[in-house]
Amino acid sequence: MARAVVIGGGIGGLSAGVALLRKGWDVTVLERAPAIEPVGSGLAIAANALKALDVIGLGDRIRALAHAEGPMGLRRADGRWLARATEEEADDAYGDSVVVMLRATLLDVLTGALAEAGGPGRLRLDTRVTEVDAERGVVRTEAGDLAGDLAGDLEADLEADLVVAADGIHSATRRALFPGHPAPVYAGVTAWRGLIPLADLKESQDTRAPSRSPEAGSRDGRDALRVPRSESWGRGTVFGIHQLAGDLVYVYATDVAPPGGTAADEREELLRRFGDWHEPIPALLRAADPARITRNDVYYHATPLPAFHRGRVALVGDAAHAMTPNLGQGACQAIEDAVVLAHLADPGAPGDGASGDGLAAYSAARTRRTARVVRRSMTLCRLTKWRNPAAVWLRDAGVAAASRLSPDLMLRSMDEVLRWRPPARA
Repeated sequence: MARAVVIGGGIGGLSAGVALLRKGWDVTVLERAPAIEPVGSGLAIAANALKALDVIGLGDRIRALAHAEGPMGLRRADGRWLARATEEEADDAYGDSVVVMLRATLLDVLTGALAEAGGPGRLRLDTRVTEVDAERGVVRTEAGDLAGDLAGDLEADLEADLVVAADGIHSATRRALFPGHPAPVYAGVTAWRGLIPLADLKESQDTRAPSRSPEAGSRDGRDALRVPRSESWGRGTVFGIHQLAGDLVYVYATDVAPPGGTAADEREELLRRFGDWHEPIPALLRAADPARITRNDVYYHATPLPAFHRGRVALVGDAAHAMTPNLGQGACQAIEDAVVLAHLADPGAPGDGASGDGLAAYSAARTRRTARVVRRSMTLCRLTKWRNPAAVWLRDAGVAAASRLSPDLMLRSMDEVLRWRPPARA
């Protein structure tokens, strides 16, 4: 049986592991962390990624986690709507809408699917990859503190017909395969993400902002909070809100800033920047636990790679095409990568054929599409970075006018991204 080794136990790596198992590969996933921790906040799984997840039997599991109420859209800092769309319109256009969910929940689903498809032992934790020989398909590892006698039984060098590098934006594998290629660059914005339990919002002193609706509340009809979902743009600033399943509210924000900045209290920093914006933004920030707010600078691949493979190694996800979060497509494109790679890499081909021709086809299928998505996401990022009041007014007026003339503008602007379909079922 042809063997595949996946470097990285994130969304791209686990998706690739599941997809390859379903295509007949013998798969081992290596993750340097000692555990798959419930870290991170929310992420969006859009229609294109849901279709990819259908291929590996997980689409409906993710759809079941959707928590969508009311319209979604774009607002100004003062709350005025610039453009709106509904779940029904998205379903009609693309056969799916978008599921905003916890990153940790998606990782749980993928980890479970890996064990279901291949049995226990497919995921090796606490294992650091030190070197990859792309031509021979050899992955050299340094086992960590593995329990019991397992460490002695595990191979330090793993030989594979296919190596999948899903080791993130700072991928050591990518640097080794393309040593002269420019590294990801700073997009000019820093980003915050946070999770707020709805109960904390209810208990906060100011709950005027979220609308109260028995229909959106408990089954016994008691008054309940419903937090409207939206993304709001200001002068160089963005603030997004999504209510998730499990009575959690996911918030994210960006602002133009030099890289490397931090604050002693990131919640207070957010209140300083967004405290005078429309409700429920200030109420959500006042209810937030500072310990559940993360901050990171945004980097992206300004110069696309010439290929996503070398020898027996394929790059997926941020290792191949890191992008800004403005289109909500980072995880989605990694899932697309995984399904396309599994479709094109033939485990039954003799010798290097298991990876050779298939990986060239994978590069051809993915490099152009992902480069376009990276560019579009950065174009949107540049629009949100505008600070000049006149330019911001013109931007907002243009979006509002275009939305009035074409009410489905917000959806149609995503046609190229969301109408993608996977090549075949794995």
